[in-house]
Amino acid sequence: MADAVLQVIPLGGLGEFGMNCLALRYGDDIVVIDAGMMFPDAELLGVDIVTPDFAYLEQHREMVRALVLTHGHEDHIGAVPFLLSEINIPVYGTEFTLALVERRLEEHEMTDQARLNRVRPGERIVLGPFEIEFIHVTHSIVQSVALAIRTPLGVIIHTGDFKIDPTPTDNELFDLHTLAEYGKRGVLLLLSDSTNVDRPGYTPSERAVLPRFEEIFNRAPRRIVVTCFASSVHRIQQILDIAHSSGRKVAFIGRSMLAYTEIAHTLGLLRIPDNLLLRSQDVMSAPPHRVVAVVSGTQGEPMSAMSRVAVDNHKHLRLERGDVVVHSARIIPGNEKAIGRMMNHVARRGAEVVAGVMNPPVHVSGHASQEELKLLLNLVRPRYFVPIHGEFWQMSKHAALASHLADYGLEDTFVLETGQTLVIDEQGARRGDSVPVGRVCIDSGSIDEVVEDMVIRDRRHLSEDGFLIPIIAIDKHSGRVEGMPEIVTRGFVSPEDRADLLAAARDVVIRTIETSSSEERSDWGVIQEKIRADLKRFLNKQTQRRPLVLPVILEV
Repeated sequence: MADAVLQVIPLGGLGEFGMNCLALRYGDDIVVIDAGMMFPDAELLGVDIVTPDFAYLEQHREMVRALVLTHGHEDHIGAVPFLLSEINIPVYGTEFTLALVERRLEEHEMTDQARLNRVRPGERIVLGPFEIEFIHVTHSIVQSVALAIRTPLGVIIHTGDFKIDPTPTDNELFDLHTLAEYGKRGVLLLLSDSTNVDRPGYTPSERAVLPRFEEIFNRAPRRIVVTCFASSVHRIQQILDIAHSSGRKVAFIGRSMLAYTEIAHTLGLLRIPDNLLLRSQDVMSAPPHRVVAVVSGTQGEPMSAMSRVAVDNHKHLRLERGDVVVHSARIIPGNEKAIGRMMNHVARRGAEVVAGVMNPPVHVSGHASQEELKLLLNLVRPRYFVPIHGEFWQMSKHAALASHLADYGLEDTFVLETGQTLVIDEQGARRGDSVPVGRVCIDSGSIDEVVEDMVIRDRRHLSEDGFLIPIIAIDKHSGRVEGMPEIVTRGFVSPEDRADLLAAARDVVIRTIETSSSEERSDWGVIQEKIRADLKRFLNKQTQRRPLVLPVILEV
């Protein structure tokens, strides 16, 4: 093992938001950090979630020791069932993180074979040549940890997602002391969150939202509806406390909101005073000035609870004039239009919308800003630095932010993207060979419902150019066309132009068949292809569109 090298292998999450997954390999041992998913962009038609391609791990399955999780956000744990379905390895994480993982595994009926191991901040585990210490950090979800990973070549610090909150609502402070101690002893490599690298100063404490919520609760004449991330237990706790002090009852609405709050309450992470909760079905019958509804669906997802409330299509909650709706969450890039549409619908119901940047804020980020990132860099003082968790421009900016450490032991910084590896040995660090990576598109959350790239391409084609299906009855003995072809079309020609175009298209089909040899007419694969090619040329010439053409031959 003396000649073994340490490899840092990002399988997702670098140069992109979501699908966070990173492998560390030393010799014949691999440890995986996080296995996240991402929600699809508009180009991935009909796709529900996207996960990393775990081909590299599957190829080296006998080397993979375990999966270690930093926290319970979907972009870090959402792909756990899909990874475990391929490689059944032990999973390590904090209690709340694993409770969320367990719920995902239940959906896939995988709880029986899963090996979940709960850890606490301060604990250490040994996985082959890796000794990992879990370090408490503050973030927008409870029980988040950074990782200090001892390897034969030195210590790696993986921050996970973090901000340095000096006054966390649960009084669980960021363990800067432990990170500083590692910095004093020497850190080989730092992997650090780049999300808010473009924001100057410090990210406000979670407690910064309290004055704004108190102001809203004191002045709102009717119902208050708060939409926030279901995982934001700190935020939800503050809402519960203010509601209790102001004499309002609280209803949780939305599947994920009910699930997350139930888990947090069961684990003692969410304190709910007696008689504070209101059943969702009783919201509309309770006095409006005594009600707070906490609703999931901050990103305008079409079928989420908040979206249904906004369009007056929720079975338990209906907005009325004078209600106040608070959007207490960040806008995930790409969701701006969906959220804007949702809030427009809210306003049409006559409700007041409270959202956006304001002072005091209605939302604070869970990620570190520039000064916090510099503070962590100064505490750790690594020999090498790799920015993670961000798009390429953000990681590049984070690299520049660390440049002052060149006078304090920083030898090199590497801005990597998914699939690009870093190799470290006794001679130092350098870029290594790339590994196969990619994304797996999944239709309905089922492990078996993988959508191939070709299918997505066809869906995109259909959405842009429509389709045309000629249906032709052919005598199987004579090869003669029986009657005029029927043509079904959608999505590419206006109704007023359809009749003339379809009549001409029928003539094209008839002409193609009549000019084909008897051998061609008897081979339906050949005749289908000829009809498709001739129709595509005709339609493109007539309409400058390229609809999907799918000939159907009926044997008579």
